[in-house]
Amino acid sequence: MVADLVSPDKVIKMNYTLTDATGNVLDSSQEEPMEYLQGHQNIIPGLENALEGLKPGDKKQVTVQPEQGYGNHNPELIFGLPLEQFGGEAPQPGMVVQLQSEEGVMMATIVKQEGEQIILDANHPLAGQVLNFEVEILGIREASPEELTHGHPHGPHGHHH
Repeated sequence: MVADLVSPDKVIKMNYTLTDATGNVLDSSQEEPMEYLQGHQNIIPGLENALEGLKPGDKKQVTVQPEQGYGNHNPELIFGLPLEQFGGEAPQPGMVVQLQSEEGVMMATIVKQEGEQIILDANHPLAGQVLNFEVEILGIREASPEELTHGHPHGPHGHHH
């Protein structure tokens, strides 16, 4: 039986450190290990695929290309909105705002102000970047029926959303 291997429908507990191409740490779970449900797109495809078959105690370095991470940077996701849509107050560059689009809620980063236009970028902040993960598998368990139905782990104290 493959109960102790990273495989679909298993809850995986891991530590990871994410660095960019120059070695800058972008994110880390060292304070609180991360849990995800393998095979349910809880994490980026390039990382999920690379962890398949590992067992508790395994450590792995994984390089994920943009196409298997947060996608390539899409220039069509850079656009302007009138300043008046921000209540007349110019938002600061770097601020992240939530917008309603035809597809639903969208997050965008304020790039700059050009006259009466606010320029926004709705690409994921890591779009177009090669991502380097250092991962350690800490534990593997069977997912509960509820977790499988919801498509994500619920953690030690039940349901979290």
